[in-house]
Amino acid sequence: MSKRSMYRKIVSDDFPEEISVQFKFKDDIQTLTYRKVTWEIGNDRQGLRYGENPDQPAALYRLVDGALALGDVRSIEPGTPLITAAELLQSGKHPGKINITDVDSALNILRYLDVERPAAVIVKHNNPSGVAYGDTRAQSVERAFSGDSVAAFGGVVTLNQAVDIETAEVVSKEYFEVIAAPEYEEGVLERLSRRKNLRVFRIGNMDRLRSYTHSRVVDFASLMDGGLAVQWSFVPKMLRPETLEPASSERKGVTYRIERVPTDRERRDMVFGWMVEAGVTSNSVLYVKDEQTIAIGTGEQDRVGVAEIARDKAYRNYADLHCREQHGTPLSGAMPEQREEAYEAARRHDGGLGDSTMVSDAFFPFADGVEVGLREGVSAVLQPGGALRDGEVIDACNRYGATMVFTGQRSFKH
Repeated sequence: MSKRSMYRKIVSDDFPEEISVQFKFKDDIQTLTYRKVTWEIGNDRQGLRYGENPDQPAALYRLVDGALALGDVRSIEPGTPLITAAELLQSGKHPGKINITDVDSALNILRYLDVERPAAVIVKHNNPSGVAYGDTRAQSVERAFSGDSVAAFGGVVTLNQAVDIETAEVVSKEYFEVIAAPEYEEGVLERLSRRKNLRVFRIGNMDRLRSYTHSRVVDFASLMDGGLAVQWSFVPKMLRPETLEPASSERKGVTYRIERVPTDRERRDMVFGWMVEAGVTSNSVLYVKDEQTIAIGTGEQDRVGVAEIARDKAYRNYADLHCREQHGTPLSGAMPEQREEAYEAARRHDGGLGDSTMVSDAFFPFADGVEVGLREGVSAVLQPGGALRDGEVIDACNRYGATMVFTGQRSFKH
């Protein structure tokens, strides 16, 4: 088998048609039942192509029966599936596990955004590379793409509204592996078919996204010894712009307060960024501006490092978009002098970070983490708060004239 052909091979699986998970209590048994998902591909019914790698058999299951109640928490009930009931309208190579989980990761963010406004999420390896609202559906994709045009290559683009011809043209210009949306208008599928390996999903229940805002599922993590770690899925605080108050903290009898209240734009960006943060792997820091991600740093061990990674991505993203607009080529294909010009433009404009909002999934233990953004012109910070040195972080924001709000909730995702 050639190295390339292994990515097209369908790996057969021996997983059963149904799986049942029982929760046994002293006087009660609660059961969740799942049924295997397949699609009509060619003249055959197929499940997942393979798992995370081409030599891993995998299967996808839909919840079809049962509900779980533990104390005051109830799991989502069957009957309104999203990605597990999606129709596969087009597939050059039919989906693997990562394609499905990437769409699910996008939906996990979209469910917290305004369903009445066009919004797009581009995901790569279960993390968003770009998220944005737009005045039109096409613009939402363009803005999400510009949030990290490098990482978006080969990603999954998911929209909360029907795809029109203009949006299809935008999607078709770039290399995406998957597009998912609630519907496709007339002529759109024909336009998308020019991308022969693009998987096209229609998610008919997308209009019920808002009903998933507070829904919870049991989150299973399998351990290497066959054990399980179990938790309820995370539900972020639904922040409202008008309720966001400047941060304050007290230590050893001294009270520290943010001196400047957030502007209306900063409040909107804080709320937007916090909803995106719920779908980002920890440790994470992201920068947003005008309800668009500028750069997203994910999965690092320290907060200073991830803030720096996101900052550096912002500069690279700015340079890449400059090359595309000025020279008709991405940064990777630019001549050396064009690359230098693009990075010089990024430096002149601080990577587009001026007046942006910095969002962190956990508190800054020291001021050095937040100062990474403040030095680039960040004007607002949103973070959980609760660190011993919150006062030092507040003082740093005040020195730079920035505002800051505490959420009072951590947003880790592992």
